Amino acid sequence: MNALTTGIAQRIGGWFAKPSEQVVAAEQAALRSDRFRLEREADWKRLDAILRRMEAGRTRALSDEDLLALPVLYRTAASSLAIARETSLDAALVAYLEALTQRAWFLVYGPRASLWSWFRGFLGGGWSASVRGMALEIWIALALMVAGTAVGWLLVASNPEWYYALVPGGLADERVPGATRAVLQRTLFGNQDQSGMSVFAASLFSNNAQVSILCFALGFAFGLPTMLLLIHNTGMLGALLWLYHGQGLLLDLVGWLAIHGTTELFAILLAGAAGIHVGRSMAFPGNLPVMDAAAAAGRRAAQVMTGVVLMLVVAALLEGFARQMVDSTPSRLIVGGFMLVAWSAYFFAFRRGSR
Repeated sequence: MNALTTGIAQRIGGWFAKPSEQVVAAEQAALRSDRFRLEREADWKRLDAILRRMEAGRTRALSDEDLLALPVLYRTAASSLAIARETSLDAALVAYLEALTQRAWFLVYGPRASLWSWFRGFLGGGWSASVRGMALEIWIALALMVAGTAVGWLLVASNPEWYYALVPGGLADERVPGATRAVLQRTLFGNQDQSGMSVFAASLFSNNAQVSILCFALGFAFGLPTMLLLIHNTGMLGALLWLYHGQGLLLDLVGWLAIHGTTELFAILLAGAAGIHVGRSMAFPGNLPVMDAAAAAGRRAAQVMTGVVLMLVVAALLEGFARQMVDSTPSRLIVGGFMLVAWSAYFFAFRRGSR
């Protein structure tokens, strides 16, 4: 009985001893955290003070010593953060160091230019230089679009049933094989206030915007889906041209499309070229590793696609306003031709900047 009583007492004593050991361990961890903070807190506070001045736009008020010390203090804070995470110091300290290093990284390594400065540089030469850097791909995309238009025309000329396969039902409406000249002419003139025309134009714009995005997004598959998409989309254009040509309205259709179409089709051309550029860099990376070549091409293509979005916005404005105000074929051709010349001059004659 004495041995049993002694064992029970020892076990109970062990149970009561455990909480005190946990308290001691917690106190030791807190002590390590306090000592760690005291040894480095002066550098953290100095870094925080420098960051606050820079964030407030008072960088010129900083001394040369503070500016030279900024990258050193940042690396010190980053090292402290790594140690704090590794040794499981208190969560508040880790959160403080994470916030401090993030702010410091942005000011030491982040972009120096404001959004407005970047936009000025983008329009002032960056975008056009990126486009010129894809000259070969632009010619390839242009050849594919011309070929797609010719194929669409020839297919429906040989069998009008192809028209329904190339032109979606939502876009066709009254524009179908067998429609009279009066019906087709009514879709082009004197109906600016009719909702049906606006629906058609909006559907056409939506289709072209989707095609532009897909042309770029599918470029990673060595550009092959991009090429097929360019041919298919312009096949629809060829079918429409054939339809109106049959009623002697080809030039009128070209004029109606030209107002916003020169900008939209140019945007599709650039999007297709961007996708082909990415795909070609992956298929033929040259002396670079495939991923490095794709990354470099992707940066240029992404800048071009930023401009493509801007072009689609311009096309939407032209479609929404200019098309409503201009109702004659010569005037429409002038507007569309002006836009085509303006875009071409900006991309290929405006030589500021390089990429």
